[in-house]
Amino acid sequence: MNEKAITEILEGVIKNVLGQMTGGPDATQECVNTDDDIPVELSARHVHLSEEDAISLFGAPLTPVRELSQPGQFLSKERVRLIGPKGVLDNVAVLGPSRGSSQVELSKTDARGLGVDAPVRQSGDIEGTPGIILASQTGIVGLEKGVIVAARHIHMSPEDAKRFHVCDKDMVSVRLDGDRPLILEDVLIRVSDKFNLAMHIDPDEGNSSGWSKKVVGKIVNRKSGADNGLRCH
Repeated sequence: MNEKAITEILEGVIKNVLGQMTGGPDATQECVNTDDDIPVELSARHVHLSEEDAISLFGAPLTPVRELSQPGQFLSKERVRLIGPKGVLDNVAVLGPSRGSSQVELSKTDARGLGVDAPVRQSGDIEGTPGIILASQTGIVGLEKGVIVAARHIHMSPEDAKRFHVCDKDMVSVRLDGDRPLILEDVLIRVSDKFNLAMHIDPDEGNSSGWSKKVVGKIVNRKSGADNGLRCH
């Protein structure tokens, strides 16, 4: 055995030992909860409006119609038209309550149809994103920014985070058990005492997995993010 081969073997052994000592990928995968199911919800195209933009479009604040799975969130009675450089989408849902800045969440398919180069972003991260025109029967608003493809994520409470052995801002891989099972990587964990357990994916991801309301996900791997005091045991 030559010197190069011996060196490569030693480097591999050292890497494995250090990984086990520091909680590397193999150790992380062992401690994460891979057994419990996570409900998977399809997040279709929708708009979040600032109160100012809601009043400009509808003449009044948003009108709640139905509560959503996350506490305090609701589907409003109001609907908007999205007008892009190459196309239009009508009857787009508006979700409340109002936010500090307006935001449009689309799938990649929606964005291409509108002619908008929407980046994949987490909700609220709208700096440097493209704008679009919003229209109602009584008003029109031009957004300079705010159009995104929402990155897949999982809402969970602190109690759920302990159960799954994950932390806020961790990135995980999740297996979906639809008609076309697949594993989605880089799924952001979002932890808050205001959240109910649910994974959100967009229609493109749902179609590729054969999503239905019966589909659940299982975490299969974790990459550590921010440290908020949670530990694997």
